[in-house]
Amino acid sequence: MKFENNTLRDVLIHLALIATTGLVITILFFYFYLPARTNHGETVTVPDLQGIHMDDINEFLTKRNLRFEVNDSAYVEDESPLTILQQYPKPGEKVKEGRKIFVSVNRINPPTVPVPELLERSLLNARAVLRSNELRLGKISYQASPFLNLVLEMKYDDESIEAGERIPKGSVIDLVIGDGYGAKYFPMPSLVGMELSIARFNILGSNLEIGLITVLDDTTGQKSIVIRHEPAAEEKISIGDPIDLWIAPETDSLKTALEDLLSENRENE
Repeated sequence: MKFENNTLRDVLIHLALIATTGLVITILFFYFYLPARTNHGETVTVPDLQGIHMDDINEFLTKRNLRFEVNDSAYVEDESPLTILQQYPKPGEKVKEGRKIFVSVNRINPPTVPVPELLERSLLNARAVLRSNELRLGKISYQASPFLNLVLEMKYDDESIEAGERIPKGSVIDLVIGDGYGAKYFPMPSLVGMELSIARFNILGSNLEIGLITVLDDTTGQKSIVIRHEPAAEEKISIGDPIDLWIAPETDSLKTALEDLLSENRENE
């Protein structure tokens, strides 16, 4: 019996030693070895990267045990190309060593935008349209025209430019506008054959007034076509003159008659 008791005690002692050894190993692993390998508890403060050039960012962060990755780009006119605009995490935050900092970089070239249509618009309207398209108004020059402050020409880098052409965002557009002292009289444009709505647009766009409108037949549910106007085409008129219109519903016979009339006028020219 004594032998059996000694054997059981030895087994228990060995089990206790094994358990103690395992516990010690576990404590050493999780509280000493693993933290040493993973830098557990060691943090660094994120520096402010804004304004640093991309050529310097890698060395700058490596010295601080940090990394970076470009995840976005934008264009800011007042910042130097290829410099950091924004970052995440933000400056001052505490992160683990080796953390990757995501950065936004300023582009070398600005994005382009289409030139908006400004011709035959007022200077006031042109200012607003340029601003909304992230373009800037440059020099304003005047040209003889009866239409005061009406945009007559757009220029970019001293060259005429058309609406729709693409230029860098933030570019300067110069405008040539009417001085209001041009020829007092000008020839009346032809409105014959136009729909009433288009004729109205042309009249008002020429700084003229819409006068008396005479309806020659029932136009309900049909297009109203101008068949005559006074003053007639090519007569001398001036800004603010009223234009009287005669309209009729669009029919096949009317379309044929107007086409013949327009063809005859072109031949006479």
